[in-house]
Amino acid sequence: MADAAAEPRAFRAALRARLIAAREALPPALHAELSRRIERHLAGLLEALAPAVLAFCWPHRGEFDARALVAARIEGGLRACLPIVVDSGLPLEFREWAPASEMMAGRYGIPVPAGGARLRPDAILMPLNAFDASGCRLGYGGGYFDRSLAALAPRPRAVGVGFELARVDSLDPQPHDQPMDFIVTEAGAFERAAGRLRPFAPPRQRG
Repeated sequence: MADAAAEPRAFRAALRARLIAAREALPPALHAELSRRIERHLAGLLEALAPAVLAFCWPHRGEFDARALVAARIEGGLRACLPIVVDSGLPLEFREWAPASEMMAGRYGIPVPAGGARLRPDAILMPLNAFDASGCRLGYGGGYFDRSLAALAPRPRAVGVGFELARVDSLDPQPHDQPMDFIVTEAGAFERAAGRLRPFAPPRQRG
């Protein structure tokens, strides 16, 4: 049993390392252009979802930077928050963020708000190190978002955000994996339906 459990962990660890390296190696001009496309598609999705409280992640290791997009929506009445690691094995907490928030180093050295109200998001933007056609996401291996999605009721809408280079055939989903409801890359916005990703069409465009 131990060997069987180690095999998917080793596969994912190697995949994670390879795809993070590929993302960090993107030339700055290309990274900026792909990020502009992601921002455009993500703005359209958020317009359709209209969350009241949106969680997002501080950019890390070449990830898409959602701060400008989120800050612009705060001006329109959105409340935004960032995840806080409380302890290993526990769900995340979410603390309110605004561009003027005082920040401090979090558990992994990533900036988090030094103060601010604890919020319960109704949508969460999650970085993608890899994703597959089933909407399964590969993060950094701590399981924090999986635990948080499982613990929050009602479950927030989970939006994976990343670059197309993170798309793989299969991540061999495990029982604990929480699939994304939506994926956004520079290629567009995709929603998960019947266990598969398909292009997202805003409600007014359906039917």
